[in-house]
Amino acid sequence: MTLRTGMAETPTVCEISAEVSLLAVRASLRAAATELSFGIVGQTKLITAASELARNILRYAARGTMVVERVHDAARAGLRVRFEDRGPGIEDLDLALQDGYSTGDSMGVGLPGARRLVDEFHIESERGRGTVVEITMWRR
Repeated sequence: MTLRTGMAETPTVCEISAEVSLLAVRASLRAAATELSFGIVGQTKLITAASELARNILRYAARGTMVVERVHDAARAGLRVRFEDRGPGIEDLDLALQDGYSTGDSMGVGLPGARRLVDEFHIESERGRGTVVEITMWRR
């Protein structure tokens, strides 16, 4: 069972609504990862994955949120990051998670790339209602 506690007892929330939001996303994650003594490789992977997911929110939904919280179980500590939007949703998740697939003007590496960078990846999307992506990175 995973127990959740927020950074300083409350989760960190970042609104994603403009390109400048990406700076806040990266800064929040860097601070949280540093506080948990993540190594530079873990920090880089987490921040890269989060940047891709935040950029997807801007590209496809225009706005959304990122929530960062500390998680731990008996043996380890980590960060869980949830991205949520109320955009158009993803019509075919299986297809969207394949390398090279894109409905936008991109290379199609965002979702599958983010999934490879983190320890845990979960996505839910419903057409017309939005998308939620939750990633977790455990400290090594």
